[in-house]
Amino acid sequence: MRARIFGCLGGLTAVWLVGVLSAAAQDEPKPIPGIGPVGRIVKLHGNFQFTEGPAADRQGNVYFTDIPAEKIYKVTPRGELSVFQDKSNHANGLMFNQKGELVACEMDGQVVAYSADGKSRRVLASEYQGKRFNAPNDLVIDRTGGIYFTDPTFRAPMPLPQGKAAVYYLSPEGKVTRLIDDLPNPNGVILSPDEKTLYVVPSGQAEMMAYPVEAPGKLGKGRVFCTLQQPEGRSGTGGDGLTVDVKGNLYITSQLGIQVFDPNGKLLGILKFPEQPANVTFGGPDRKTLYVTARTSLYSVPMEIAGHEFAKP
Repeated sequence: MRARIFGCLGGLTAVWLVGVLSAAAQDEPKPIPGIGPVGRIVKLHGNFQFTEGPAADRQGNVYFTDIPAEKIYKVTPRGELSVFQDKSNHANGLMFNQKGELVACEMDGQVVAYSADGKSRRVLASEYQGKRFNAPNDLVIDRTGGIYFTDPTFRAPMPLPQGKAAVYYLSPEGKVTRLIDDLPNPNGVILSPDEKTLYVVPSGQAEMMAYPVEAPGKLGKGRVFCTLQQPEGRSGTGGDGLTVDVKGNLYITSQLGIQVFDPNGKLLGILKFPEQPANVTFGGPDRKTLYVTARTSLYSVPMEIAGHEFAKP
């Protein structure tokens, strides 16, 4: 796959790349005022098995996972694709930490950190109370270096090693604390830009949750932040991944597309894609490009607003 992609895309400039991919560009979506998009949705790469976990570094490169293939890919701002890791232990969610390491939720039971060049890997956490995690799914890193991560049942061994799905906090010192254990398959997780609210996206209900952060790794009582719009004739369908922009607007992937909510939980609009999106992040040099992992493909679309950057040194 890698050789075939490089044969087509290696060395292309960003402008020429968009021209080459114009046949894959979709109709320009209706913009949300003050947010975007400000251009067309473009399919950057395809023919994957199931894409997930996009994360951007400070140079504008975007990394994403192909879970069944056990690969982590890197895409440059010019659109060049390469393999970052060949054996990822079914890595899902990704995010860069303050050290420039790529932190990954491996669904095989651990949270790990890769060096920037991908040549070394260290395990950050692999168990809670002496038992392996179910299948770590998604994560967000706070300004102290602590990691909130979800541990649902997807791809987990049965019976569940932990007995239930949960959300955990891994402190900078390496201590693991279980924070939430009453949600049906907590999936996506993100902090507000001021890090005073933790948002959790369950896949097993339409209600998205918000929790006050009283201190790093300590949450107050949860509340319903918003309720996702549902496909016609269905109810109780949840979300998957999410990201946040500099104004605190949330972008939640769902069966209808990416549902955008303001910080008060008001639906601002829905961004539709050719394939059902699983996860989303802001990337590019100015963090104004939305990168979307959607089933077998990676899409991008230019936005008016920039994404919030976590885990600054």
